[in-house]
Amino acid sequence: MADLVAAYLRHLGRGPVVLLGHSMGTQVVTETAVRHPDTVDRLVLVAPTVDRHHRRALRRLWRLGRDLWGESPKVLLLGAREYVRAGPHLRRKMRAMLSHRPEGVYARVSAPTLVVRGELDVVVPREWFDEVVGAIPNSRAFVVEGHRHETLIRTAGPTARELRRWLSEK
Repeated sequence: MADLVAAYLRHLGRGPVVLLGHSMGTQVVTETAVRHPDTVDRLVLVAPTVDRHHRRALRRLWRLGRDLWGESPKVLLLGAREYVRAGPHLRRKMRAMLSHRPEGVYARVSAPTLVVRGELDVVVPREWFDEVVGAIPNSRAFVVEGHRHETLIRTAGPTARELRRWLSEK
């Protein structure tokens, strides 16, 4: 998928871009930044998966369920819509997500990186988040207070403000 993203960016004729991924998408954008560094100016990883200490599918689903318990109806409806859209491909995507080892590529990310986590995110525990931030050479951590794994769906405001601030430091 990373090669496809890079090919699409080249097809569009876009210079290096700010590439943002959420959850499993962080694995795709990280691979894009490592395999095709000329396409990525900056990288944003929101709720980076997969915690190398808890890679089993049932554990991942249990954590996601716990994270969604008590979440807003907006988050639940939009999230459910995306899972339905994935349809029969969901199982294959889950397998790909779990077999990928993002911890093996983080040290090779050369783009400045903002790593974001919801304070209450059960899917991305604080220990894993700190490990990701520590593994990426030029990274900065940002924690969204009171948010869970679906922090961008709930309200993107806090992350958007931090992203604008971070980008203005260029």
